[in-house]
Amino acid sequence: MDIGVLSTANIARKRVIPACAKTDVTVAAIASRETERAQRVAAEHDVPRAYGSYAELLDDPDLDAVYNPLPNSMHAEWTKRAAEAGLDVLCEKPLAVDADQAREMSEYCAERDVTLMEAFMYRYHPRTERAVEIARAELGELRRVDASFHFALPAGYDIRLDPDLAGGSLMDVGCYAVTAARLFLSEPASVYATATDRRDCGVETSLTGGLQYDDGTTATVSSGFEGSSHQYTVLGTDGRLRVDRAFVPDGETTLRYTVDGRTVEERFDPVDQYRLEVEHFRDAVESGTAPRTDGPDAVKTMRVVDALSESASRGTPVSL
Repeated sequence: MDIGVLSTANIARKRVIPACAKTDVTVAAIASRETERAQRVAAEHDVPRAYGSYAELLDDPDLDAVYNPLPNSMHAEWTKRAAEAGLDVLCEKPLAVDADQAREMSEYCAERDVTLMEAFMYRYHPRTERAVEIARAELGELRRVDASFHFALPAGYDIRLDPDLAGGSLMDVGCYAVTAARLFLSEPASVYATATDRRDCGVETSLTGGLQYDDGTTATVSSGFEGSSHQYTVLGTDGRLRVDRAFVPDGETTLRYTVDGRTVEERFDPVDQYRLEVEHFRDAVESGTAPRTDGPDAVKTMRVVDALSESASRGTPVSL
């Protein structure tokens, strides 16, 4: 598979392009709004073709797919344009600015028989897969999930702080916590959230939300651009499970679970979860099957994200 990269974003340069180099997926082209920048990054990563616009890359007849790490507000336009060109799309998270746009993107790609996958890389880490297995087999009836993702964002301008680019901590890292809650508990009935804009930038820089389920199950999610912490805990009637460094687990990792008073710690060798993500995308394209993090799954995530944002704005619970 030959793939083109839409932009020279950090996530592409530091994570996904190097991950592709470990697979049989070839990064054959890269595009930027500045030709010289595209050429420079292409040279750094041995990418054979560089383009000075995203449209030029989509016209490349030798590409099979694209990776879209553009700002959140640009995901929909360039994913749909890639689909029009018959190219399968691996798109960074969150897939869209809201659930309606995610649904439109998903349907647009499906109508053109194009694979669309949202790049939640942690979902492809063996530890995540094992955590789901343990939760379902060992913890009894699941009653609560607590998930959070916070990191220290340096001072100064950043696209994550730009309301015109669909920024904010919920969109940037809170969506990870939402997917973790959904992974173990499925879809909530209602949510309530509070948020703060500590930088007076027009988007929330921290958010805490509660998810309520019809059977009384609950979850909490939180996100922020201060501190450094990302983990989730799953509580069931028969035990509990905790995963630290849950979403960007560089190096050796562990998970711990306690059942009937017995605590078990499992260790996992270092693995490139971005490589596993790319391989899953390749396999989905080649087999014609839906990826694990497909368009319909992204729609469900964005419904919760939308509701949390609305609740934080209104100061009242929001029903889904």
